[in-house]
Amino acid sequence: MSTLPQLAINTIRTLSMEGVERANSGHPGTAMALAPAMYAVWQHDLKYDPADPCWPARDRFVLSVGHASMLLYSTLFLTGVKDIRDGKVVDAPSLTVEDLSQFRQLNSKTPGHPEYRFTAGVETTTGPLGQGCGNSVGMAIAQKWMSARYDRPGFKLFDYHVTVFCGDGDMMEGVASEAASTAGHLALGNLTWIYDSNQISIEGSTDLAFTENVGKRFEAYGWHVQTLTDGNDVDAILAALKAARAVTDRPSLIVLKTVIGYGAPKKAGTASAHGEPLGADEIKGAKQAYGWPEDAPDFYVPDGVKEHFAEGLGKRGAEAHAEWRELFSAYREAHPELAAEIDCIIEHRLPEGWDKDIPTFDADAKGIASRASSGQVLNAVAKNLPWMIGGSADLTPSTKTDIKGGGSFQPEKWNGSYGGRNIHFGVREHAMGSICNGIALSGIRAYGSGFLIFSDYMKAPIRLSAIMELPVLYIFTHDSIGVGEDGPTHQPIEQLAQLRATPGIMTIRPSDANEVAEAWRTLIPMTHKPAVLALSRQNLPTIDRTKYASAAGLAKGGYVLASCEGKPDVILIASGSEVSLVVAAYEKLTEEGIKARVISMPSFDLFEEQSQEYRDSVLPPDVIGRVAVEQAAAFGWDRYVGLGGAIIAMNTFGASAPASALLTKFGFTPEAVYDAAKRQALRGK
Repeated sequence: MSTLPQLAINTIRTLSMEGVERANSGHPGTAMALAPAMYAVWQHDLKYDPADPCWPARDRFVLSVGHASMLLYSTLFLTGVKDIRDGKVVDAPSLTVEDLSQFRQLNSKTPGHPEYRFTAGVETTTGPLGQGCGNSVGMAIAQKWMSARYDRPGFKLFDYHVTVFCGDGDMMEGVASEAASTAGHLALGNLTWIYDSNQISIEGSTDLAFTENVGKRFEAYGWHVQTLTDGNDVDAILAALKAARAVTDRPSLIVLKTVIGYGAPKKAGTASAHGEPLGADEIKGAKQAYGWPEDAPDFYVPDGVKEHFAEGLGKRGAEAHAEWRELFSAYREAHPELAAEIDCIIEHRLPEGWDKDIPTFDADAKGIASRASSGQVLNAVAKNLPWMIGGSADLTPSTKTDIKGGGSFQPEKWNGSYGGRNIHFGVREHAMGSICNGIALSGIRAYGSGFLIFSDYMKAPIRLSAIMELPVLYIFTHDSIGVGEDGPTHQPIEQLAQLRATPGIMTIRPSDANEVAEAWRTLIPMTHKPAVLALSRQNLPTIDRTKYASAAGLAKGGYVLASCEGKPDVILIASGSEVSLVVAAYEKLTEEGIKARVISMPSFDLFEEQSQEYRDSVLPPDVIGRVAVEQAAAFGWDRYVGLGGAIIAMNTFGASAPASALLTKFGFTPEAVYDAAKRQALRGK
C-alpha cells in the first residue's frame, strides 16, 4: 500500500484512540482494528457525497458496533461531511477537531454512541447491539420499495447499497439473527454486512460463550459469505466488497478477521483494548508501530490526508450526485406526479387529502372491535398515503393490518414483488421493530403490528424510535384481559404503563370506532414521533355521538364525554373498552340524582401536552371524588384520581376463562364501578 492510504488509515486510528483517551472513557480497540476496512469502504466503495449527507440516493453506512463511535466520527471529520441544521445542509463541517476532542462530553456532537439527528452523517442511532443490523434490513427494504415504485425506464433513481459494520456482540444478539433471516428470505442483494470477527468481548475471549461458525449460519440463511483472514489487507477487502455488490440475488456477509487494538504493544488482541482507554504508554507504543511522528500533538492530521479523501470519496460522490440531480430533473418533467411524491417523502410532508376517506361510524350498541375499525381506517389512509407500508409478526388476520390490494413485499420467487406494501415479518417481533425504524429512516411511513403483550419483545426498537423521533406506528391489538381464554401469558397488564412511561411515544387506547378514526387523524401528521395504538379484540359499543361528546376530543388526549350541570360530585375516567363501562355507571348515577362526569382518556401523552387551563376544565381540581377504570396495571392513574381516589385496575396477572367471567372475577362490572363511584361521590360532598 502506498504511503498516503496507510497514513489515512493510521490517522483514523490515532484520532479514535486519542478521543477515547481524552474522554477517559470509551472503546478504542475496535476502531483501531477496523480502520483499514473503514478506509476501504468510504474511500473506494460508498456512493456518498460528503457535501450533502441527505442526498436520497446515497449509499447508507451503518455502524452497528456503536461503541466504536470514534471510528465513525474520525471518518466523518476526515471526509469533510457537511453539517445539517434544521433539516438543511449548511456550508460547515459536521465535525471539527474540537468536536473529536469533546468525545462523550455534555452537549458535544460526539456522544458515546452515534446518535441520529445530532451528528450529520450518522444514519441511525446505534449502541444496543444488533439494532443497527435490524435497521439496515429496513433500509434495504426501503431501497427495494422505492426503486420498484419510482424507477422508470431510463430513470434509475434509487439503486443505493447498504453497508454495515457489525461485531461478535451483534452476532450473539437474537435481533441480528432475526434480521439476517428476514434479509435472506427477502433476497436483499443490496445489503452487505462486514462482520468484525476479533473474537473479543468485555469478559474476554468469545470462546467463553460464542464458538459457532457464523459463516455457515449465514449460508443457511441464504446469504453470500466470504471470509478474509487479514483485517489490514485493504486490497482483499476491496475485492470482497466488489464481489458482494456483484451478488444481487442475496445479501452478503464478509467475515473479517481482525486484531482488536491493533498496534498497541500489550493490549492488542485483549479484552482490555475493548472497553477502556489504552493509557499513555500503550498509545505511545501504538503510534510507534504506526510510524507516527513522536512530536505530533494530539488529534494531529498529517498534510494531505483530508485532501486524499476529497480526491477519492469527495470527488466520486460529487460527480454521482450531480448526475443524479440531472436525472431527477428530467424525471420531474417526465413523471411529475411521482416526483411530487418523492418530494413529500424527502421533506416529510403528507399528500393533500390523505385523510379524506377516513370513515365515521354510526352509533351501534353491539359495536365493532377497535382492531377491526382500525383496519378500515388504515385502508382509508393507505389509499391516499401510498408510501405507507408495513405488516405484522405473523398476525395480520388478527391485527387487521393488511393493506387491501397492496400486494406482498416479496421477491418474485415467493410470489410477490418489491413494490408490495404488506411486509410479512414472520414471528420476529424484535426484528420487526428495528426493521420498521430502518424503513422510517428512509422517509417511508412504516408500521408494525402484533399483540400488545408482545410489545415486550420490541422494547428496544420502540425506545429507539422515540430517541430518534421516527414516526413509526405500532399497532397492538388484544389490549386487555378481554383476550379471554388465551390466559395470562397473552393478557397484557404492565405494558400500557411501560409505554406511557417511555418519553417521546404517543400511546393511544381508543374507546370506540370513532375514537379510532380520530386517533389515526391525530397520529399520522406526527412526522417526528412514534405512536402506539392499543386496540381491542372484542367488540366495543360505538358511542352515540348525538348524545355524548364528539370523538374529536381524542386529539386532546382526554375530554369530557358526558357531564351533569354544574360541579360534579364524582368524575369517572377510563380508556378503551372500559369507557362504555363507566358510561353505564354514569347513567345509573344520573338517574339517582348523583352529579357525575365521564372522561374518556385515550392518551395520557396527548392530555399532558394540553394547557393547565384545559386539563383543569376536564378534571376540576376542586372535585376530589374520582374513579379510574382500566383493565391494566393501576400504575400512573393516581395522577388523575389523587391519593384518595379509587382505581379499578389489575393488580395481578389475568387468568384463562371466557372474557365475561374474567370481567366479573376482576371487578370490571357496572355494579363495581357504580359502587366505587357512590363512595367517591360522598367524598365530593
